[in-house]
Amino acid sequence: MTLGKRELRQAVAAVTGNPQAPATRYCIAPSPIGELLLFGDGTALQGLYMESHEVWPQKQPDWIWDEAPFKGVVVQLFEYFARKRARFELPLAPQGTPFQQRVWAALLEIPFGVTISYGELATRLGDPKASRAVGLANGRNPISIIVPCHRVIGANGHLTGYGGGLDRKEWLLRHEGALLL
Repeated sequence: MTLGKRELRQAVAAVTGNPQAPATRYCIAPSPIGELLLFGDGTALQGLYMESHEVWPQKQPDWIWDEAPFKGVVVQLFEYFARKRARFELPLAPQGTPFQQRVWAALLEIPFGVTISYGELATRLGDPKASRAVGLANGRNPISIIVPCHRVIGANGHLTGYGGGLDRKEWLLRHEGALLL
C-alpha cells in the first residue's frame, strides 16, 4: 500500500501533532533494556519508545535519519543507565492534550528512585478522583524514561501497566533503587 502526500501529512500529524511540522528526525539508540527509538523536530525530543513498545510508531517515508539532534539525549541516557544522572535536562516537546501535558509535567517532578500511585498523582494535580484519567494520560506518555511514567504504580504498591512492558518497568525501578524486592 502506497500513501499519498495527504496520507503522509496525516501520519506525521498523528505522531507530531502538527501537519506542517518540519520533517521528523529520528535515530535508534542502544540501551540496557533494548533499542530506543528517538524522534523529534531537530530542536526538541518528541518521542522515546522502547523496542517492542505497545505503541512503537512506524517510521514514515519522510522521516530523516539524523543522529546529530539526539547526541545530548543519548549522552544523558547513557549517564542515566550508568547511574550518573538522576534528572534529564533536555528540550522536550511531547504532543498531547492540555490535560496530558499537565500529567506529563507532574511526572517530571517525581524524583529518581521514588514511586507514587496514580491516586497520589491525581491529588498532586488537584483532582483526587481523577486517578483513571491520570492513568490514561500516563499511558500515552510519548517520552518514556525521560518523562518518568515508570515511577507511577498501583495504590497497593504493585506494578501496573507500562507501554514498554512490566519487565522493563521493574528493571527501571530496580535500577533507580525504588524496588528492593
